[in-house]
Amino acid sequence: MKKAVAYLRVSTESQVREGISLEAQRAKIEAWATVHDHELICIEEDAGISGKDIRHREGLQRAIEVACTEQAILIVYSLSRLSRSTRDTLALVEKLDKAGADLVSLSERIDTTSAAGRMIFRVLAVLNEFERDQVSERTAAVLQHKKQNGQVYAPVPFGYDRDGDMLIENPEELSVVELIKDLRKQGCSLRQISSKLSCSGITTKTGKKWHASTIRYILNNTLYSNDDPQE
Repeated sequence: MKKAVAYLRVSTESQVREGISLEAQRAKIEAWATVHDHELICIEEDAGISGKDIRHREGLQRAIEVACTEQAILIVYSLSRLSRSTRDTLALVEKLDKAGADLVSLSERIDTTSAAGRMIFRVLAVLNEFERDQVSERTAAVLQHKKQNGQVYAPVPFGYDRDGDMLIENPEELSVVELIKDLRKQGCSLRQISSKLSCSGITTKTGKKWHASTIRYILNNTLYSNDDPQE
């Protein structure tokens, strides 16, 4: 029986968007381990923590340590639960590989116990990085256009943070932007979207409740790469 380590993570925004709570992740991982006759020797979690940086997540660090020490399989529900940085994810897989451990991601059906699984993982990682680079390019183009026309962002728009004269992406806030777009596509009105966000405890950048006008601004703003302006 192969030993396995489960790692669970959720942030407030991602739980609202995806509905994958810590309990749901645990249940899916336990079911997978049972089907494949693996022994779960450790279950670690990080609740309400961004996936941007892996260094400061105690639960993940403990899971990695146990997996490497026991040469076990580190199981996650999806790669996004592990990390949102392609570089960090690839470095982590390399560390596991050197220690004789493996990685399994249920959503992407990645299993590095096989050569095919390792190949698929690397292809997906490259595609994820390509998508992020495209978003960065679009953001830079919009900011340059604004600058040339004498426009500046004050205050800083939702989904971004200011770094000097530059705007940098805020992954957690941008996940809320994607939630807003998804709800709109599902047919929700602007008022319904603002109500759902407020009831879920998600606030604007200034800590205030959402309003229909704020939702309309996000849906129509080219900064968020929206091609379908809303009335």
